[in-house]
Amino acid sequence: MELEGRGAGGVAGGPAAGPGRSPGESALLDGWLQRGVGRGASGGEAGACRPPVRQDPDSGPDYEALPAGATVTTHMVAGAVAGILEHCVMYPIDCVKTRMQSLQPDPAARYRNVLEALWRIIRTEGLWRPMRGLNVTATGAGPAHALYFACYEKLKKTLSDVIHPGGNSHIANGAAGCVATLLHDAAMNPAEVVKQRMQMYNSPYHRVTDCVRAVWQNEGAGAFYRSYTTQLTMNVPFQAIHFMTYEFLQEHFNPQRRYNPSSHVLSGACAGAVAAAATTPLDVCKTLLNTQESLALNSNVTGHITGMASAFRTVYQVGGVTAYFRGVQARVIYQIPSTAIAWSVYEFFKYLITKRQEEWRAGK
Repeated sequence: MELEGRGAGGVAGGPAAGPGRSPGESALLDGWLQRGVGRGASGGEAGACRPPVRQDPDSGPDYEALPAGATVTTHMVAGAVAGILEHCVMYPIDCVKTRMQSLQPDPAARYRNVLEALWRIIRTEGLWRPMRGLNVTATGAGPAHALYFACYEKLKKTLSDVIHPGGNSHIANGAAGCVATLLHDAAMNPAEVVKQRMQMYNSPYHRVTDCVRAVWQNEGAGAFYRSYTTQLTMNVPFQAIHFMTYEFLQEHFNPQRRYNPSSHVLSGACAGAVAAAATTPLDVCKTLLNTQESLALNSNVTGHITGMASAFRTVYQVGGVTAYFRGVQARVIYQIPSTAIAWSVYEFFKYLITKRQEEWRAGK
C-alpha cells in the first residue's frame, strides 16, 4: 500500500506522529512502516490516519499487512504454492467426495459419511488409495492457481481504480474472480478428468500415464475438456455466492474492516460452505462428465454423456432430485479448510517473497 495515501501529519510523519512520542520512537515507527511491518494493526493513530483499505473479500489477512510492490511473478509463485498445498492437504477428502457423488455406486462403495468412507477405503484398498492421482492434481494446481491469483490481483486493482478509485468495489472483486476462473479451469480441467477417474471405486488405472493414454485413445482429446463449460457454470456462481456471503458476514463481524483474523476465518469458512452447498448439483454433473460412470452410461442410449444438459438429465433419470446433492457433506467439509489454506498460504508467501525482495533492493 502506498504510504503517501496516509494523509498529512500521518503516522510516518516523524516527531509529529503522535503526542508524547520521542523523536527516536517516531523514527523507529517510521522505519517499521517503510519496511511494511506492522501495517495490519488498525488500532490507535495508525488506524485513525489511514484511509479505508481495499480488501480482497476472499482473503484472511488485511492486504495492508503486506509489503507494497508485489509483482506479477510474486503473485504467481505464491498462488502456485497455495494451490499445491491446498489440493495436497485436502486430497483424501476430495477422493471421498468423488466417490460419494457416484450415481449408482458399487455396494462396497456406499458410504454413510466422510470418516466412514476414509476408514473403509484405507482398510479395504490400502493406506495410499485415497491419494491415488495426487501427482497429476499437484501438477495441474501449480500453473492453474498461479494464473488465477495473478489474473485476479491485476484485474481487481484495475477494475477497482475504474469503478471506485481508492476504495473497495464488490463488482470489481466479483468480476476479477470470474475472469480469473476462466484461466484456472482451462489449466486445471484435464487434471480433474484424470484425477476423478483414478479416484473412482475399482478404477482400472493405477498410473496417471495409463489413464491419460486410455482417455486419449478411446475418447479423444476433447474428453479432457468435456466438463469445462459445466465447471465454469459452477465456478462463476460459486464465486458470486462466496463473495456476497463473505461481505455480508464481514459487515456484521467486522464493520470497521480492520485486520481481524478470527472474523476473516469465520466469514471465509461460512462463505465457502454456503457456496459449496449451493453449487453441489453442478459439481455432481461435472463429476459425471469427467468419469463417464459406466453404470450411469448404461441408462443413457447416446453413449458418452456430453454437455451440461445431458448430464443434468442423466443424473435425474438415475437418482431423481436427491442425486443432485450426492456428496454435499464431503464437498462442504472439503471447502471450509480448503479456502482457508489457499488464502492463508497465498498471503503468507506473497508477504514473505515481497519482503525479501525489498530487503534485497535495500541492501544493493
